Amino acid sequence: MLWFRSLITGLSIPCLMLGLLFFAASLTPSLIPRDALVQGILGGIVVALGYLLGKTVGLIWWAADMPRLPRQFARLRNIVLIIVAVGLTVWILTFSLEWQNGLRSKMGLEPAEAQHIATILISATLTFAGAYVIGAIVATLFRWIRGRFYRFMPPRRANVLGAVTVVVILFVVTRDGILDGVVRGLDESYEAAQNLFDTAPPPPDKPNQAGSAASLIDWAAMGQPGRDFITSGPDAAAISAFTGKPALDPIRVYVGRADGETPEERAKLALAELKRLKAFERKVLVVTSPTGTGWMDPGSHDPVEYMHNGDIATVSAQYSYLQSPLALILETRTGLDQATALLEVVHSYWKTLPKDQRPRLYAHGLSLGAWSSMYATNLFRLIDDPIDGAFWAGPPFPSDLWHYVQTSRQPGSPWVLPTIGDGSVVRYASHYADASKAEADWNGMRIVFLQYSSDPIVFYDPLSLWRAPPWMNDPPAEDVSDHLTFIPIVTQFQLALDMALSFGAPPGHGHAYYAQDYVAPWAEVTAPGDWSADETERLKAHCNLGLQLGCANGDR
Repeated sequence: MLWFRSLITGLSIPCLMLGLLFFAASLTPSLIPRDALVQGILGGIVVALGYLLGKTVGLIWWAADMPRLPRQFARLRNIVLIIVAVGLTVWILTFSLEWQNGLRSKMGLEPAEAQHIATILISATLTFAGAYVIGAIVATLFRWIRGRFYRFMPPRRANVLGAVTVVVILFVVTRDGILDGVVRGLDESYEAAQNLFDTAPPPPDKPNQAGSAASLIDWAAMGQPGRDFITSGPDAAAISAFTGKPALDPIRVYVGRADGETPEERAKLALAELKRLKAFERKVLVVTSPTGTGWMDPGSHDPVEYMHNGDIATVSAQYSYLQSPLALILETRTGLDQATALLEVVHSYWKTLPKDQRPRLYAHGLSLGAWSSMYATNLFRLIDDPIDGAFWAGPPFPSDLWHYVQTSRQPGSPWVLPTIGDGSVVRYASHYADASKAEADWNGMRIVFLQYSSDPIVFYDPLSLWRAPPWMNDPPAEDVSDHLTFIPIVTQFQLALDMALSFGAPPGHGHAYYAQDYVAPWAEVTAPGDWSADETERLKAHCNLGLQLGCANGDR
């Protein structure tokens, strides 16, 4: 009880009011709609962050022996701070529900109910209370360690060594906790992959499918994402029923991570299987990079097979079993190496073929797959005999090639949908634009980026800790809140939370890419014969009805 009372009496009013101002700022909208519980947790975290910032500034002020306010002025200061912070918070709370519902409306979601605010306040209070107790425990640990040091060293040295000791202890504890969690995640992912191998269904009966008895690729080692890719999608009959023309069975080649020890081995195996299936006799060949787990979005690959009447081959190689966030952190190099090896091996063979007898060659990837595919598409290496184009969806913000292209936009064009030169080489698409319009016609290589204006995976900016991201200096896009405002520190936390929430956004927003928005860009990049804008719309409607096409979306 005494310890609890000391917790309450030890609260710093100025620091708490600074945290409350952070809480008010966190109520402003960001890219992804937040439900009440998530908003409350975010609010509690930023209150704790503001409180910690205030305490840190106060400690520095005290250590520098700066002047302090007399007691009567300190009380007046606290009263003013309480009036300002509480008043601003109440004022923003009255608008927060309207702001969230405005954003939800733009994304086609149902409006939040009135109890939204009560849930926010309760969850924010509990979150801050938990953080405050943890902070109090750390402070108690510091005082205890410092007290032990006081016995045999001067106070100033004891203070410094006490702080260093606490930092080391926290580092070791949190490091071990984080690593333990990562190891558990790795174990679970690997175990799941092993179970998939052990329980693999029978291989395909058709010899013209990868993984069949005639195939060079081990079906059991391919893994579930690869098996799903090989066995799903439209066949010749489904394509012909849609187009009314004779069609071929599309060729799909997928090499699992367990099918080879190194990226180069897996790439060479993929090339051998492409040769076996006579993929280089097709009109179109797509080299694609999967997401972290090896997942291939059917909403992307099915439409382009319809467009080309099945006269197309697609090849991919798995580099990880992990979910994309873990793969991004722990296996970034592996993904880049695998994408590079696959494209290099395929391109090296492709360029030996007569130009009038080989397929048009394209690079493709979604999210983490887009990043690795962009890295692999080294324009200097391909310049002697370049590929025909590339289509990258949801490119993550760290992608160097994407960032280079973005910063080359024409002045005045929006950051979320920029214009690059005259549009003859690079164009952008979104939920509201299809890359069909440009100042000039396509000329040679065709590159399209598909990126949603509300996708924080694309538009997160690490520098938003202290300055507004470039896209926030433009008028808000169609699915972005009109009330989105940059606030130092707070915006960084909002966008970081948005990245976690973006996978669950409605299709066509956030990081939830879906089939209808792939159709027109694929048509622009691959230029299918006898294809019109009407055909594009018909294929979009076909996917919308869920006929044959896998309309799944999001990164796996």
